[in-house]
Amino acid sequence: MKEKEVSELRRRFKPEKSNISHIRGCYVNEKKEIVSQFDQSVTLMPQEESEEILAVLKKTLSGTLGKNLLDVEFTTQQVMEGEAHQLLMKLRESSLTDEEAVQAFFAKVIQSLTMEGGYLILLAKDTYDVPYRSGDGGRQEDASSEVFSYILCSICPIKITKPALSYYVYENRFYNRTADWLVAPPELGFLFPAFDDRSTNLYNALYYSRNIAENHPEFAQAALACELPMPATEQKETFGAVLSDALGQDCSYEVVQAVHEELCEMIQLHKENKEEEPLALSRGALKQLLGGCGVKEEELTAFEERYEEQFGKDAQLRPRNLIDPGRFEVHTADVTVKVDPARRDLVETRVIDGVKYLMIRVEEGVEVNGVPICIS
Repeated sequence: MKEKEVSELRRRFKPEKSNISHIRGCYVNEKKEIVSQFDQSVTLMPQEESEEILAVLKKTLSGTLGKNLLDVEFTTQQVMEGEAHQLLMKLRESSLTDEEAVQAFFAKVIQSLTMEGGYLILLAKDTYDVPYRSGDGGRQEDASSEVFSYILCSICPIKITKPALSYYVYENRFYNRTADWLVAPPELGFLFPAFDDRSTNLYNALYYSRNIAENHPEFAQAALACELPMPATEQKETFGAVLSDALGQDCSYEVVQAVHEELCEMIQLHKENKEEEPLALSRGALKQLLGGCGVKEEELTAFEERYEEQFGKDAQLRPRNLIDPGRFEVHTADVTVKVDPARRDLVETRVIDGVKYLMIRVEEGVEVNGVPICIS
């Protein structure tokens, strides 16, 4: 899915736009026991409550594509006869009224998922009359190109508040507020099927993980029977290790700086061109980029080999998962230096009398603990 398609669906999560009529769910405690289940009508809720529940569900479609939101693909065999895919289809086609399917789904999630504390499993079904869009991008709200029917699953941790002293203005007195249980934003979830090219794609789903360092692959395997790509944080760490191993002693500050600069330029150019397809680089494209940064041929070969070992021969990586365009840091065991990415040239490395130094060229406005200092 593209950002525009995700945004189009996100705009639906308002009482006046959504066709979500009811929410199925259950509360699971830390012992993996179902404490309670519910089937609650959204249309009969007070407006404030319906807005709140839709806002919670909407967060399952938040974050960055390739980091928080991951495209997962089903094989042809899974679509034709896969147990997980058939269960998702039953949930969708029955509008969550197939009790056997709902209970089977809850059991799959509970058995696979390990979370600290209790959590809610929320299921919603929506139907969207997709407005017709002409070639020039114009929308005709009264002309529907198709009906997109989908289910949304959200896994929301339950957090307990601390007792506190509250002041009630209208009664002009203090009260002790007891501990209460609150629904936290979703930790995990998915949308099925995918909304690709503003149309139904039964061969894909969109997976959500709030934490880009931990995407709970066991949940994806149980609910979707799909393998997830490596988490974004792990991709960055692994790419750095692959680069360091392949280049060895030649993995210098200058090379890493050049790689960061090249990736930043690619991200910026992609943004300026307003390309809808997410920017992703293959092993060959990254090899070519490294060659342009002065990496030797034998080291490029070593990089290819280590890349294939860690990511797979045909894996593509998104530059935003490898670097942060707005951040450039230099770490040592005892010091961390944060540099404006546009002024990476201010930092260099030197060896003086056999001692390694990190050199930072300074101009005006040097402060230590907030105190302006002079360098003489």
